[in-house]
Amino acid sequence: MRRSNWTPSIVPSDDQTVYLVADDFGKIGGAWREADFETADLETVIQNLLAGEYSNPLRVIAFNTSERWSEDVSEDVAREVQRRCDLQLTDVPSHLQSFVDHHAGLDRRQLTLRLV
Repeated sequence: MRRSNWTPSIVPSDDQTVYLVADDFGKIGGAWREADFETADLETVIQNLLAGEYSNPLRVIAFNTSERWSEDVSEDVAREVQRRCDLQLTDVPSHLQSFVDHHAGLDRRQLTLRLV
């Protein structure tokens, strides 16, 4: 019987940027959270962060294998979370406060004023 050296790839096959969240689980440690292939996009990650899907997010990374790059996008995501909360005139959820403070920083925060 002929044996094949081929193994299936876990790398996305199309030109897609994938976003993953590193989450801290306390005493048991941290891990990159599992994500569905179709829902590893930026908007879903931001919505999941705001919904409390992560216990203690540490960082968000993005990568695109077909373009051969990866980047820590934690600061951009933290600023977007802050921006959305500012637009809704709500505080950053408590489960995200340390993530936003660490990556967006209070001194770098840009306030959005409501027009009357």
